[in-house]
Amino acid sequence: MKRNLVTALLALVFGFLGAAIWSASGLGNGQTREYLVSNPDILPEMAEAYQRGQASDRLAQVDDSVREAFPGAVLGNPDGSKVLVKFTDYGCTYCRQSIAQIDAMIAADPDLKVVVREWPIFDGSEQAARMALAAARQGKYPAFYHAMFELGPPSEATIAQAGRIAQLDMEAAQRFAASEEATAELARNMGLARTLGFSGTPSWIAGDEAIEGLVPAARLQDALDSEA
Repeated sequence: MKRNLVTALLALVFGFLGAAIWSASGLGNGQTREYLVSNPDILPEMAEAYQRGQASDRLAQVDDSVREAFPGAVLGNPDGSKVLVKFTDYGCTYCRQSIAQIDAMIAADPDLKVVVREWPIFDGSEQAARMALAAARQGKYPAFYHAMFELGPPSEATIAQAGRIAQLDMEAAQRFAASEEATAELARNMGLARTLGFSGTPSWIAGDEAIEGLVPAARLQDALDSEA
């Protein structure tokens, strides 16, 4: 009964493959099993350690260029030595919810550089991502980025309005948005996200960790500080 309980809990924490490995490994017997049954509160810690280990392994599969921004696609200090990478989509509600906390982190740390990787995975987001890259090329990325999220879901109207707020040269921006360079950057970001095992936005690289989802700023800060 106890063995089945631990296996079931591990299925919830690690997924059924992890539970099957646990059952077949022999760890499900004896003192280890009894300890876990007596101390079930350790399971979330095991899950977090496991997930961090998996994320670290995936991060090792990409080189440091993931931390190098597309020219201009940076928030905070462009020359900062502390780098946070954000994979984002303008149609993502959670990405929008993360804006205030990232802005607060930037305000609190003049050495923080936030590299934004445009990863349009929601319907209707690709043109906004392309125009964001165009804004980066014109040195107006932060203004476009913030305007786009403030205006709501991407549409032809909101993209145009964000462009006006950011004072883009719209004709030049539209040409760049349609360019092979913009297409290649979006493809690169998608490839990086897949290699990192990300399934959605926002996703992050902070320190030596790859992190998914809308997480507290303290979680990102801890990961950044652990690298220092």
